[in-house]
Amino acid sequence: MCGIAGLITRPESPANPELVRFMTTQLQHRGPDFEGIWAEEQVALGHRRLSIIDLTSGANQPLLASNQRYVITFNGEIYNYLSLKAQLTGYSFQTNSDTEVILAAYERWGTACLQHLNGMFAFAIWDRHTKQLFAARDRLGKKPFYYYQTNDVFVFASEVRALLSTGLVPRRLNTSVLPHYLMYQTVGPPYTLVAGIRQLPPGHFGLLAAHQWAETCYWTPTELTAADPALLHNQTSIQKQVRHLLQESVARRLISDVPIGAFLSGGVDSSAVVALMAEQSEQPINTFTVTFRESEFDESVHARAIARRFNTRHTELPLSASQLLDELPSILASMDQPSGDGPNTYMVSKLAKAAGITVALSGLGGDEVFAGYSTFKRYARLRQLNWLWKLPTAVRHQLLFWALPGANPQKLASLVSLPSLDPAYLFPLLRQSTSAPIANQLLGTPLAQHSFAQLPQPGQRPLAPLSQLTVNELLTYTEPLLLRDYDQMSMAHALELRVPLLDYTLIEFLLQVPDHYKQTNVPKQLLLDALQPLLPGQLAKRSRMGFSFPWAQWMRQDLRAFCTERIQRLSQRGLFDTATLQTHYQHFLRGEPGTSWNQIWLLVVLDDWLDRNDIDV
Repeated sequence: MCGIAGLITRPESPANPELVRFMTTQLQHRGPDFEGIWAEEQVALGHRRLSIIDLTSGANQPLLASNQRYVITFNGEIYNYLSLKAQLTGYSFQTNSDTEVILAAYERWGTACLQHLNGMFAFAIWDRHTKQLFAARDRLGKKPFYYYQTNDVFVFASEVRALLSTGLVPRRLNTSVLPHYLMYQTVGPPYTLVAGIRQLPPGHFGLLAAHQWAETCYWTPTELTAADPALLHNQTSIQKQVRHLLQESVARRLISDVPIGAFLSGGVDSSAVVALMAEQSEQPINTFTVTFRESEFDESVHARAIARRFNTRHTELPLSASQLLDELPSILASMDQPSGDGPNTYMVSKLAKAAGITVALSGLGGDEVFAGYSTFKRYARLRQLNWLWKLPTAVRHQLLFWALPGANPQKLASLVSLPSLDPAYLFPLLRQSTSAPIANQLLGTPLAQHSFAQLPQPGQRPLAPLSQLTVNELLTYTEPLLLRDYDQMSMAHALELRVPLLDYTLIEFLLQVPDHYKQTNVPKQLLLDALQPLLPGQLAKRSRMGFSFPWAQWMRQDLRAFCTERIQRLSQRGLFDTATLQTHYQHFLRGEPGTSWNQIWLLVVLDDWLDRNDIDV
């Protein structure tokens, strides 16, 4: 796991390697083991290394191919590099690294090499003969790739702040995506919150030739090669294939030349990962969890039970509001972009790194691919009311208020106005953190009609409804929010996080599993059944908690002064309607319904990020 950076200029203007060094300095936390700069004529590439595979200096980057034609800067891990290396006969390997396998694969297959890679990655390869740059990002977007382009320069890096450090990028807020940030806690590709900085979407590669940048999609979860019908024949065959794919996924992610551990909350997903790790490891697994005094958020009893069952070396970090307050400056400094998520990952990553761990596995992804989120249950329930959309709007409005007692009135009004319950219409409403009317009031300006550009258009149904929701979750929540925060918060401690439940082979199979195997009374029943008798039976009886902090209590008490200061400062920036913003904050402090801690936290971290990065509004 590393940090990458690069600068490409027009042929008549040699690239300045010092600008790349500015970026690699900003990326030092991502790769404390080595800094490398390679420059030639119009290109300069930079790299910060966190040594995971082949710890020798020969594997340092940027790395040249054996024929000296290609040079690469690479962030990530290629889990199947050993099997690929065996196929790439004829290439004269100089290292035992997965980095060189990418070079060999590109030399053999060109851009089609991406179809052979299983891993998490963002890399750039410069062709010294053709003077072209080939850059790519993994299928799920686990590793970031940001870039900025003018008529004279193309500059890229693993983090937005690295690009800002060059002085080439104006420090200006991209106000056009601010509504998206408020409503969905993040800004998805290709945009960022900095005007002019874009991100390569997941499952895409880019080519820079004659200073023209073009992007191509090489993988999408909606275009799948049909699975063997025998594997989908019945419940037993599906469970066997799920278990097989899970075992393979975890096995791939146990390959490392440095110590490995796992995050363990005690829930289904992390327990499944730990169980599969223990099944395949000869040594006890190192597990880590954060604990709380607030019993409704503390899962330590369950985590300890799993740790005992699989004989792990278990470490706990008790966390209080005062301790979090002490850590907040460091946590917020680690936010490359503001987010409604992340501090939890920061704390458990710090715990693991302090214990000498460099690689950790996580259960992230189970809710997405096994239909565990409440959005799946809500959607299934709403589909039973699909007939209402054949009735006039006024009638539908009355019947929905009767059928859905206790529903948020604003969301219900938005629901009534939808033209249908097609996932492309419904999902953005289900996923909103802040409703469009509230975001409108806060900003004081009418919002443009919002849509998720990456989602299939209404009427296109390449997948069953719950599988379509999985795709929506992956593209609009998991990748732009959860995976991005996993990356920035773990790399703040030079810790590599691996997520076996988001292996693309597992996802491709599960997207073809019929809905009725996923839509069960017990969430993620398919995952539980597939791993029996490995997992304890009582896991199915546990109520879902999720890995979260007691934010509402903390923000009204220990963190109140911290939040109040930033809300006050934000109200003076001219971005929001001052009176509405202050009223919204007071509603939260009084515990009034309709204003969640998450809505306020998004505003707090936005102001902190603007101030910390000196962003003009």
